[in-house]
Amino acid sequence: MNADTLKGQWKQLMGAVKAQWGRLTDDDLTTIDGDLDRLLGRIQELYGEARDTVHAKLAEIAEKIRDALADPRHGETVETPTA
Repeated sequence: MNADTLKGQWKQLMGAVKAQWGRLTDDDLTTIDGDLDRLLGRIQELYGEARDTVHAKLAEIAEKIRDALADPRHGETVETPTA
């Protein structure tokens, strides 16, 4: 996932990101506003996860959302990966 992808899909990703990393607050997500480096840093700060691990999970979430949006049944719930 690159920074442009995150910024472009931020509204769709916010809910899934918060579901995956529940310690992120609404204020965190508003402040981050789709900035990949800030998101990775905040998750690392809160959870102590490696940057590459967080990045891979974000890419997985974004891919699931892209797939769901491309699916004509996209009104269904998108499951987020578990930790």
